[in-house]
Amino acid sequence: MNKRIPYIIALAAVTGLVLIAGNTAPAQPADDLDQSVFPIITAQPTDQAVAVGSNAVLSVQAIFADSYQWQSNGVPIDGQTNSTLTLQNVGVNAAAYSCNVSQNGGDAVPTRAASLNVVTPMYLGGNQIIVFGFPKFSNGTLGTCPGHFVGYINYTKTIAQGWGWAPSTNTTIFTASDGSGRTDTKIGYMGEYGDTGCDQTTVTIPNPPFSPLYRFTIYFPNNVPTTNYPIILTGFNP
Repeated sequence: MNKRIPYIIALAAVTGLVLIAGNTAPAQPADDLDQSVFPIITAQPTDQAVAVGSNAVLSVQAIFADSYQWQSNGVPIDGQTNSTLTLQNVGVNAAAYSCNVSQNGGDAVPTRAASLNVVTPMYLGGNQIIVFGFPKFSNGTLGTCPGHFVGYINYTKTIAQGWGWAPSTNTTIFTASDGSGRTDTKIGYMGEYGDTGCDQTTVTIPNPPFSPLYRFTIYFPNNVPTTNYPIILTGFNP
C-alpha cells in the first residue's frame, strides 16, 4: 500500500486542494435567459379622484409588450385593449382598475390596481362632499388606531390633481365620517405636511389645520364591503 496517500489527503484538506476523480468535466455555463420575452412595466396606473359626470383617464407604459387588457375590480372590460383606458361620464360606481400586459400571447404581467375615487358635492348648507372609493382587502396592523384591519380604502388625489382636499375658509368644522351607520370602522387622516390623526367612525382635524391639504383612509377591522363605499367630508372644498 502506498503510504503517501494519507499524506496527500491530509494536505488536500489543509490547503483546499480539489481532487477530481475520473473524467469529471467542468460544468458548462447556462445560456443567458432572454428577458425580452417578458413585458416590463415602466409606469403604473395611478390612483385619482374625479367629479361625478366627468371623464377619467388611466394609462400604463411597458416595454416588450404588444397586448393590453384592462380590468375593473378584476373583471376584464370588453374592448379595452389599449395602453390607455378612458372612462367617460363616470358615476358613483367607484372601482379599482388594473391592466394585464403581455407579449405575443404569452403570460400576462398585471399592473397595480389603481383606485378611482368619485366625488360628488352635498348642498346641505355647508361645504360637504361625498367621496366614493372601492375597498381593498389587506391584513395589517397600525398602532392602536386603527389597530388590526382586514381591508381599507384610500381617499386620495394625485399630485397633479392637488394631492388632497383643502379645508374651507368658510367654516371652522373639519370632520370626516363614513356616514353609513357602521360603528366598527376607523378613519385616519394625513396632512400634506405630515400631521396625522385617527378615530372611530368620525375624525376631526384641529382648527386651524396644520396642513393645507388632507387625505383620508377608512379601515375595516372586519366585514370588508364588496362595493364602493362613501366618506363624507365636512368643511372641505371639492
